[in-house]
Amino acid sequence: MKEQIIAVSKRVLLQISPTEEERDRVEALSRKLEEKIAAACKSEGVVATVRVEGSVAKDTWLAENPDIDVFMRLPTSIPRKNLGDIGLRIAKKAAGNAEQLERFAEHPYLEVFVEGYRVDIVPCYDAKPGEWQSATDRTPYHTDYIKSRLSKESRGEVRLLKRFMQGVGVYGAEIKVGGFSGYLCELLTMHYGSFVKVVEAFAHYSKRIVIDIEGFYSGREKEVGLLFPEPLVIVDPVDKGRNVASAVQNQKLYTFIAASRAFLAKPKEEFFYPPKPHALSPDLMEGWLAKCGSAYVFLVIGDSNAVPDVLWGQLYRTKRSLRKLFETNDYSVVKDEVFSNESSLSVFVFELEQRILPDIKKHLGPQLEREGESEKFLAKYVSDDRVLSGPYIEDGRWVVEVPRKNIDSVALLREKLSDGGKNAGVAEIATQAIKKEYKTLVNGEILKVYTENSDFAVFLTQFIADKPFWLNP
Repeated sequence: MKEQIIAVSKRVLLQISPTEEERDRVEALSRKLEEKIAAACKSEGVVATVRVEGSVAKDTWLAENPDIDVFMRLPTSIPRKNLGDIGLRIAKKAAGNAEQLERFAEHPYLEVFVEGYRVDIVPCYDAKPGEWQSATDRTPYHTDYIKSRLSKESRGEVRLLKRFMQGVGVYGAEIKVGGFSGYLCELLTMHYGSFVKVVEAFAHYSKRIVIDIEGFYSGREKEVGLLFPEPLVIVDPVDKGRNVASAVQNQKLYTFIAASRAFLAKPKEEFFYPPKPHALSPDLMEGWLAKCGSAYVFLVIGDSNAVPDVLWGQLYRTKRSLRKLFETNDYSVVKDEVFSNESSLSVFVFELEQRILPDIKKHLGPQLEREGESEKFLAKYVSDDRVLSGPYIEDGRWVVEVPRKNIDSVALLREKLSDGGKNAGVAEIATQAIKKEYKTLVNGEILKVYTENSDFAVFLTQFIADKPFWLNP
């Protein structure tokens, strides 16, 4: 099996490693961009250090994805509220007529498309270590740290780890993904020594992984548990108060663990380059939804324009709130997810065990030994006309059977969305979209949306099947 892993890794590494020609092209463009942005800073009267950071600077980029990150390290005298605006103004001036998109993480930055490459022009403060004013201030220090410690061979191992994580769907620290960042991949490779050793370490994951490369907490390991409660902790070598893995969602961590085990058992190139997902035909999807036995409840909204990180944060918050709404009203949620094309269409999907609940509900009262509470319970229900049965004693506690307030999950959802959903915990962007127009659909009623939106069709097919490709024979 070891020979197979080595053979697969070699073949993949050939595909993802940049050629000398590709390196020369990216390096030439990087220098040109640095010069343009530095000139724009000077023309705006802003003293700045301009430098390419990230995977291109560290030589851990994938040949198929050479995104270039150019950082402007601006004076700390600039007020925090003005950092993004000043950075955007300089970036737009440097970009000229190139295709541009404003993006937002902690503060605004500019995404530009130049000579076929995607370039992020990002402002940060020229801060001293430990005196961070924005999250991006650490990035130049991350670059220097990795460059000084990764050998040429190790950079290839990082590439393998990144490509593997992309293949199994756990790569990317943006809110939409909630996975492993490039910097995290570099630190894991540095700590364990190779791609395979990282995979082996996570394949044997039991309860928690804590990595402190610089030994900040040596002899004080208990403090780590108090500072960082997450199941995966990688103490940032340039900031001991930060867990580099804090953005990794549990689901992504557990997916990586399971995929690592599967790869070690049966190494295949498909882990790095998975088969392209396809949607079921509308007829097959209609047949599945008709016979599935559960209820798929959809909330369809549109016009939710916002920068991706903000949008996805609010979509996930809304999904959690609506799941809680169903669960607190006794609907059993099998699973849920949200789709968005990040502009004109977002769809929340909730698979419920059943759409309609029984008319009657068992309401549990206090244990008999709680005499005072028992008296209050009896005083409330013994003469209540709504009570269908009881009060009676079951397993040492008082019980009554009462009618449910709501037995239809869709009716419940529509009722709570009548004001845009604010009282149900729906986030502001979704609330505004709901106030304009929304649809609540069940099972086959989604087919019109399904047939008109190919990306959503693929998403729904995957959501229903919900089986990782690497489990296939």
